[in-house]
Amino acid sequence: MSSYEDHSHEEEVLGKAYDARLAKRLWSYIGDQKNKIFLAVVLLVAGALAELAGPLLVKLAIDRYIAAKDWPGLVHIVLLFAGVSVAAAGLRWSEMYLTGSAGQFIIYRLRMKLFERLQRLSVPYYDRNPVGRLMSRLTSDVQALYELFSSGLVAIVGDIVTLTGIMIVMFVVNWKLALITLSVIPFLILVTFIFRKQVRDLYRLTRLKIARLNSYLHENLVGIRVVQLFNRESRNYQVFDEIGSDLKHTYMRTIFFYAVFYPAVELISAVAVALIIFGGGGMMLTGAVTLGTLVAFIQYVERFYRPVRDLAEKYNILQGAMAAAERVFKVLDHPIEIEPPLATNGISEQVDHVSIEFRNVWFAYHDEEWVLKDVSFIVNAGESIAIVGATGAGKTTIISLLSRFYDVQKGQILINGTDIREIDFHPLRRLMGIVLQDVFVFAGTIAENIRFGCPDAQRTEVEKAAELVHADYFIKRLPHGYDEPVMERGATLSTGERQLLAFARAVMCKPRVMILDEATASIDTETERLIQDAIAQLLRGRTSIIIAHRLSTIQRCDRILVFHHGRLREQGTQEQLLAQRGIFYRLWQLQYGGGHTVSQPMK
Repeated sequence: MSSYEDHSHEEEVLGKAYDARLAKRLWSYIGDQKNKIFLAVVLLVAGALAELAGPLLVKLAIDRYIAAKDWPGLVHIVLLFAGVSVAAAGLRWSEMYLTGSAGQFIIYRLRMKLFERLQRLSVPYYDRNPVGRLMSRLTSDVQALYELFSSGLVAIVGDIVTLTGIMIVMFVVNWKLALITLSVIPFLILVTFIFRKQVRDLYRLTRLKIARLNSYLHENLVGIRVVQLFNRESRNYQVFDEIGSDLKHTYMRTIFFYAVFYPAVELISAVAVALIIFGGGGMMLTGAVTLGTLVAFIQYVERFYRPVRDLAEKYNILQGAMAAAERVFKVLDHPIEIEPPLATNGISEQVDHVSIEFRNVWFAYHDEEWVLKDVSFIVNAGESIAIVGATGAGKTTIISLLSRFYDVQKGQILINGTDIREIDFHPLRRLMGIVLQDVFVFAGTIAENIRFGCPDAQRTEVEKAAELVHADYFIKRLPHGYDEPVMERGATLSTGERQLLAFARAVMCKPRVMILDEATASIDTETERLIQDAIAQLLRGRTSIIIAHRLSTIQRCDRILVFHHGRLREQGTQEQLLAQRGIFYRLWQLQYGGGHTVSQPMK
């Protein structure tokens, strides 16, 4: 659980009920929805004023028509009351529809902006931020902002207008009864203040614990096979129970304060009604007020405390929205660590020959804990090289740097003599076809996964790519062939089938550089034999880099680079390295334990 606690401070946003800076920035996303918002406010004010007329009409009916037994006049006032009620309901419906639709347009715009930013953020950002938390930004936080626009901001205006209007009407009708009614306001303010303070702190804790729950749940669902393999179900259930119980206790404390607050407001409202009946009844006995006035005041008191209860709820919406906005804007404002060049030194995607050079490269993921140390080598156009070394030697880091997922701290990486920091991401990555050991397969169809990098590719091109790497061997056996649905992460495919699919996807866009990072490590012997010819086809005429633990897969490379503790320690052909009896020789001995055969380099 400590991994979730380590990141908890990023979730712990105090959430002011109103932050002018955030509000101003949120307002910038309203854009063309401003007219809807303004119209909704006008309709809401009109609806609130229409509702204020109800008790006055009741007062008029009692004092003028019922007391005088004027039935025609009473029918007239009843019809007027019904008309006003229908008008108020219609205005409220229109206001809710306008704010809801405006909120959807605004949130759609914000959600797309957020997704665009997440697409552009560099890989180091994702190394530091759990996926579950980022999903919360796009889901629960965006939903909190929708509630602000749809039922928070405009509704607060309506509540304030209603409260102000009721007080004005009460003072106009009878200022003495109005003072009696408002005499309980200090107690209401005290109760609301205590409630707001307690709920604000609990809201922050709740958001923090929900984020922890989501992160733990996401990690366990993604790694469910490992969980089951190591019989961790019971232990993980206990951990999830601890996190869930912690969240439940926080919710229970929140429920307690809500359970106290609403009855307290009702009690204060009942006390106000009692005071009106007591004071107004005495006035009525002396003829100072009429029965209609007394009934109208009782109705106004009931309507007065309804917005007070709503304002407490709207306060939570505002607080949640400000906290959500803080987190969302934190993502939007996060600097892109690996920036594309301002002025690109263009390299054509159609270039026929690509050479790669690492020149005195130093790289560390953290501070100066160097993963690569003064690495220099050249891969000539059309040359096939292999990179070998023990785990942690820096082999995969080379691929990440070449793809510009990270930037080097010292030195240069050049393609055809051009520093890759001067090449735009699109043409740089378009040059490369990469097959990783851990293949990620997207939900969709087989064909959609193959043409992932070239979505406009024709069906014949898709089939040709699959045939080239022998992926058609298993695709044709599927019930729907290339249209076979693929589940999330390729759950319905075997490891070997996912790997073949990755080979087809890599070759689909005709890359000039082919990179295989442990691409056959998870493949059974039969499948490996099947794709050895495919690899030969992929590498022919292309500049290629192969990272492999299985030394059998690199025998036909033109040159082998041996890394040890982040440094390039040996390089040469397989025969030369074996003759040196150095690091490569020891790796060979570990795998084959003795004699060896040497194949001819691939041309």
